[in-house]
Formats: sequence, C-alpha cells, structure tokens
Amino acid sequence: MVTKKTVKSAKKPSAVKSVAPASSKAKFPRHAVGKAIRIAQAILDQNAGKSCSRADAAKFLGLGSPAGPFGVEISSAIKYGFLEQPEAGHLQPTALAKKILRPQSPSDTIDGYRQAVMSAPDISEVYQHYRGENIPDDQFLRNTVVETYKVPADSFREFKQVFLESLETAELISRHGEKVRVTDVASSDAAAPAQSERLKKLEKATNVGANDSCFVMQPFAAPLGEYYEKIYRPAIEKAGLRPVRADAEIFATGKIMDQVWHGINEAKVLVAELTTRNPNVFYELGLAHAMKKPVVLVSAKEEDVPFDLQHIRVIYYDMSDPFWGNKLIEKVAENILSAIQNPEEAVFKSAIKGG
Repeated sequence: MVTKKTVKSAKKPSAVKSVAPASSKAKFPRHAVGKAIRIAQAILDQNAGKSCSRADAAKFLGLGSPAGPFGVEISSAIKYGFLEQPEAGHLQPTALAKKILRPQSPSDTIDGYRQAVMSAPDISEVYQHYRGENIPDDQFLRNTVVETYKVPADSFREFKQVFLESLETAELISRHGEKVRVTDVASSDAAAPAQSERLKKLEKATNVGANDSCFVMQPFAAPLGEYYEKIYRPAIEKAGLRPVRADAEIFATGKIMDQVWHGINEAKVLVAELTTRNPNVFYELGLAHAMKKPVVLVSAKEEDVPFDLQHIRVIYYDMSDPFWGNKLIEKVAENILSAIQNPEEAVFKSAIKGG
C-alpha cells in the first residue's frame, strides 16, 4: 500500500536528495505528494504535531540545516496543504496532513492525498485538463503543459515526474494496456452549480459567438442515439454553443449528405461518439478532418478509437460509474471550449501539417 510505504519512509530520517535547479517561474511543488508529507510526519511523530521551528523540523529528520533543499521541501509541503506557518519561522502539520497520517476511516488517506493534488498549483490544473483521458505522448503533453499552463519548458521533465508520481499515490490513474488514464473524480452532485469554476474560466478565455454551433456525429439508434438529449445537447448548451445533429435539426428536403456537409462546415467545433465504430460516424469524422475542424472525440471503449486518432484527445466514460452521465456532460462542455481555444489538440495531425 502507498500509505504504509509513505509513513515508513517518514519515520526513518534520511538525507534529502538534491533537487535539480528549475526556472524561478515554476509554481508546482518540486516533490511528489507522497514525499512532501514527510516533514509533517516527523513533527507528528517527534513533537506531537505541535508548532516547531524550521531548525527543529530539520533535526527531526536528521538534517543539519533548515535551508537549501530542505527549504524547497517545505515549500512543496505548503503547496499541497500539509504544513502551515502559525508564526514566522515555525511549522505545524495541517488538518489535511493529520487526515492522511492519522486516518479515522478507511478512505481518509486516499481522500486526503486527492485533496492535496487538487490544491497544488499547476498539478491540479493539468489533472483537470486530462481527467477522463489518456496521458498523451510527451510531445503533446509538453505542448499543453508549457503553452497552456505556462510551466517553464526547462521544468517539463521534473513536472511530469512529480505529476505522475502524485497521481499514482492518490490513486488517480489507471493502466489500459500501454496507456495511462487519468481517473475522473470530479463532483457528480446533481445539485452542483450549473457551471464549474473550471468551465467558467474556459468560457471567459474562449471566443464563442451567439450563432456558433457544435455538430454532433453519433449513431441514431438506441442506446447511443439517446445520448444526444441526455448528454450532448446539455453539454453543448452548457458550453454556450448551439447543438446540431443531422436527423434532428438539419435533415430536410434535398440530398442528405449535402445537409451533413453543410452542418459540419458551419460548425465551430464538433463532437464524435466513436463507441461501436459506426461507419456513418467515421465517414462524417473523415469529412470534418478534411475540413480541418476541431473535433471532441468520445468513447466508452479504448478499442473503438482507431490507432491514428489516438494522438487527439479522447474522453473515455465508464457506464459502470453511477455518475458517468453528469461527469461526461461537464467534461464534454470543457473539451468543446478547450478545442476552440487550442484547436491543435483536436484537429487531425496531418491536417495541421496541410497533408
């Protein structure tokens, strides 16, 4: 178990490894979440959790100086919410640290680590960005981390290591073959606000016009056909766009494919439900890619996503999760706005290159 390993390492003092220098602009904690809690552990074990000086905290860990790498470790612990400073030069474990290290229920430790991850600068934002998706190859992950979330380029490798190790400790990733998927533990409360804070931020940063539409490519037969009213229409409206689906809105007199072409061409962004590999959906998706349109890909199954599309962001949903519908609505709305803001993440790669 991660918890036991973390606690054990905290009880045995050891020298802090030197941390490679990074840009002064880096905001993320320089230690993974399971390592950043050891100072709080030492204060709990050797000072009953009471406030102590930085020098004393260093001594609890067998270190001679509270400066240098130890200072960086303190900074990491503060960013996760494990330490507070009741007065200048003093440290004290927080209620969050005690929840993890002195759990009173079976879920306290993991819930605490997850809360810490959600509190950490940069790490929390990148988690929210990729929740419900596979972690992309380094080329695409680096582009997002550096360009969208402004992590310094020279800190990317360090960020990736801290990010993945922290998500592993908090049980926020799962393995699907060679892919690593970020678990979606977003709020599923039906009484939650109509728009999350993240969605509000995306909306403010994205240029969406009153007449902008989002075209939905999906099978029409149940049960997938029913997702339009239950999932995709509310998600698109939540993002501030006008939802369009061929059979519901634009099928009229004239050639059907002319209508489909018009709907795709007029759309600012599109959504494609890839589950079951429906041939009509894949044909329409090919048209959208030929037009260099950003498309939000969605699937319940990894095997339904063709290999040559896996460099594009794909939302995966799990119907065994009782809250999958609410989570998917929120995530689709976010990815629609993200695709408009950063189309390189949602456009077929060869289309970007013009080939």
